[in-house]
Amino acid sequence: MKNKRKRIPKFKNEDQEREFWSKHDSTDYLDWKTAKRVTLPNLKPSVKTISIRLPQMMLEELKLLANKRDVPYQSLLKMFLAERIEAELEHSTRP
Repeated sequence: MKNKRKRIPKFKNEDQEREFWSKHDSTDYLDWKTAKRVTLPNLKPSVKTISIRLPQMMLEELKLLANKRDVPYQSLLKMFLAERIEAELEHSTRP
């Protein structure tokens, strides 16, 4: 026999929805066994601001390279870090 699920109410705003879900069990409303994973490509990944000390010359060279590529130097630094991290992880997982 199929388990009858309750209908999820319509909410006027996020606060109302947050309040509702804080007091109700989602399994009364959804069958998580049949749920499908979704991707949300328009969401920006969360970022954390950090402070890093770089030699003045290194920063100037980074800014010069970024200017040649027409990108902000912080973005270029993130690109360099991402490439290096990926390479290191790839290297460390090889047998």
